[in-house]
Amino acid sequence: MAAGYSLGAGVAMLASNEAAFAPLEPVVEAARRAAMGANRYPDPGYTQLREALAGRYGVPAQRIALGAGSCDLLLAAGEALLEPGAELVYGWPSFSMYPHLAAASGARAIQVALNEQAVHDLDAIASEVTVATRLVIICNPTGTALRLEQVEAFLARIPDYVCVILDEAYVEFSLTVGDPLASTELLSRYPNLVILRTFSKVYGLAGLRVGYALCGSESFRVAVDQVRQPFYLSGAAQAAAVEALRYQDEVERRVAATVAARIELSEALRERGHWVADSDANFVWVRVSDDRQETAGDETPVVEALRERDVIVRGGSAFGGRGFVRVTLGTEAENDRFLRALDSAC
Repeated sequence: MAAGYSLGAGVAMLASNEAAFAPLEPVVEAARRAAMGANRYPDPGYTQLREALAGRYGVPAQRIALGAGSCDLLLAAGEALLEPGAELVYGWPSFSMYPHLAAASGARAIQVALNEQAVHDLDAIASEVTVATRLVIICNPTGTALRLEQVEAFLARIPDYVCVILDEAYVEFSLTVGDPLASTELLSRYPNLVILRTFSKVYGLAGLRVGYALCGSESFRVAVDQVRQPFYLSGAAQAAAVEALRYQDEVERRVAATVAARIELSEALRERGHWVADSDANFVWVRVSDDRQETAGDETPVVEALRERDVIVRGGSAFGGRGFVRVTLGTEAENDRFLRALDSAC
């Protein structure tokens, strides 16, 4: 299996929350067929993909925004909705892309600390919303997850002039949320809600970059479409995504395998004395620093020691979690390799 970032096949890439499994053969074949027509621009209306998503989620196609990954949609949201003097509120640590929205727009970013269990503090987030707030982002799961009734109670407290993005990149892996279709029921009650999803995780299409947003009204789709270049999704990416939606039974089998691996890895880390958040995603969030060490609170020595052993993980300092690492769930062999490398690194 080829590794990303040109690091070679011998490196365990456990840093980017990619799927440990390859796309299904029919999905690859659909992309191949579409690539045969690469001399033509793709459908600028992304009709087939919008209709396929509408059929899957029961959301009208005109209320579905698309992007080259969910990052593309987040950046477009920042450009369309934020400006100097506006405010953006989100929990932290979470997704490292969120700070870029304020940096690019000149808006003020308000980062609200997660609680001691690494869960969003919705009361604290709601208390930060003011007349200047234009965008609130709730990442669910952000590793840990909130129940939908908690999310709905939060939405009821937020003014309708504030766009709330519920970033559900990992929702299919969540036992807390449960049915990944359930949150879409909130869209009919909250026009200011946007549910952000991606094909990069559970569908194993990170290399093709396809994200989508299910919207409570058309306004978000119209806003983000106005600030982007045309043809932002390739024909091959569209075709692969449409085909991937046909195989929900296989998606459920892969989710079950990922959840089993998550439980096994979390338990193994706790047995070694590490604090691990209760993950609902395809990664684990683990404290690796030792307060007795000279480098107390810094995960960098562990990250570098793992790299020397050809295991790549993400240091938590990149998104506000100093002393922690984020470890993607890989294959069984990769997870075992990470544990052996960590044993020798710590």
